[in-house]
Amino acid sequence: MSYLATDFEPLPPQAPETAETLIPSPPLWRLLLGDVRACIAALTVVAMLLLAAVGPWIWPQSPATQWLSQVSVGPSGARTVDVVPDDPWQGPDRAVDSLTALQATTTAVKLAWPSLPTAVSYRVYRNTGGVGLGMPLTETVNTYYADHLQLSEQTYRYSVVPVKVDGTTAEPLWIEVNPRLTLGAFEAKLLGLVPHEGQVSLPAHPLGTDALGRDMLSRILHGARTSMLVGLSAPLLFITLGAFYGALAGLLGGWVDNLLMRFADFVVALPFLLFMILFRVALGIESGESGLFPMVLAMVLLSWPSAARLVRGQVLQLRESAFVMSARLAGASNFYLIRRHLLPNVLPLLLVSLSFAIPQAIFTEALLSFIGMGVVPPTPSWGTLCNEGIRSMLTHPHELVIPALAISATVLAFNVLGDALRDAMDVKVRRGVR
Repeated sequence: MSYLATDFEPLPPQAPETAETLIPSPPLWRLLLGDVRACIAALTVVAMLLLAAVGPWIWPQSPATQWLSQVSVGPSGARTVDVVPDDPWQGPDRAVDSLTALQATTTAVKLAWPSLPTAVSYRVYRNTGGVGLGMPLTETVNTYYADHLQLSEQTYRYSVVPVKVDGTTAEPLWIEVNPRLTLGAFEAKLLGLVPHEGQVSLPAHPLGTDALGRDMLSRILHGARTSMLVGLSAPLLFITLGAFYGALAGLLGGWVDNLLMRFADFVVALPFLLFMILFRVALGIESGESGLFPMVLAMVLLSWPSAARLVRGQVLQLRESAFVMSARLAGASNFYLIRRHLLPNVLPLLLVSLSFAIPQAIFTEALLSFIGMGVVPPTPSWGTLCNEGIRSMLTHPHELVIPALAISATVLAFNVLGDALRDAMDVKVRRGVR
C-alpha cells in the first residue's frame, strides 16, 4: 500500500463539538414589545391608570348629580330642552271627544277624555309594552289626569276604564303617547340650571345613566380611582413588607429563619374576612359606612407571607454566592446586604408577583364592595356599581355590564402582563438554544 504526502497533512481546525450554544440574552423591553398580547395588556393597564388619574378632570360631571328626567336611559348626547312649569293641573280648558293627550312630555303627560253618563269613576292605567292594561295609576271621578311618575322617552299606552255604579267596567279607552324630553322648573332650579328663553342645555351621557339618573361615565371614572387605589396601594405595601421579611429570614437562617417562617404560616391560616370585620369594629366603622381603610389594612397584614416565602427561597440560594460572601468579609451589615445585593436580584420575581397581586386586590375590593363590606354608596367603586346595577339588570343591563366589563378588562390585562413578565424573565426563554 502506498501513501501520498497529502495523507499526512494536519486536518483544518474545527470548532469544538457542543450540544448547544447560548444566544446572548435580549433586553426585557424587546421581548415585551415582541409579544402582541403583552403590548395590548400594557396599553390597557396604562389607559386604566390614566383614566383613574385624569379622567374625572377630562369628564367633569359630578358622579352624585341626579338627572331625574333621565333615569336609566341609554347613551345620549348633549341637547337643549324646554323648561315647563310644575304647577298643578286643573283640567282642560275645552271638552274633548275621545281620550286625548293634551301634553306629552317627560315632565307630565296630561290626559283628558269625554264624560260617560253611566260611569261614576275612571281607572287610569299605563303600559310600557306588555300585555294587559299595565300599571294602575289612579281612580278618579274627574275626566282628566296628569301623569308625573318617572316618565322617559319611550312609547306608553294609556288606558282609561269607566267604572259603573254596580262596580262593573265598560270598554276601556286607550291611546299611545311618545313623550318628548323636558325639564321641570323645580328640577332645573335644583340642578342650578338657569333657563334662557325657556330652555336649558343638558350634558351628554355617553354611557347612559343609572337608576337614580347619575351619569355612568362619571361614576366609572371616579370608581376607577377607588378600585385602583386599593389595587395598587395594598399590593405595594404587603409585597414590600413580605420582601424585607423573607430576605431577613433567609439571610439569618437557623432558628431565626425557622421562627419567622412559622409565624408566616400562622398568618396564612388567619381568615381574611373575619379579621376585616374585626378591624371595622375596632375602628368604630358602623354598618353603612365605608370600610376602605379596614379592607386595605386587612390585605396588608394578611397577604404578605406569599411574598416572604418567595423572597426567602431566592435569598437562600443567593446568600452563599461570591458577591454576598465578599460583602460580608468587607463588614457589610445585614440590612446593607438585603438592600444592596439581595433585593435587586429578586426584584424581577417581585415585579411578576406584583403584577398578579394587583388584579387579585382589585377583584377582592369589587367583591367586598358588592356584598356591602367595602366601599358603600354614595362613594363610587366598580364593586358598588355592580351592586347597584344587578337590581335592574333585566330592564337596564348597561348599569351592570359597564362596570363588570371595566373590572374584567383590568383584571385580564394585569394577568396577561404578569404572564408576559414571567416568561420574559425566565432564563430559558430569554436565552434561546441553537
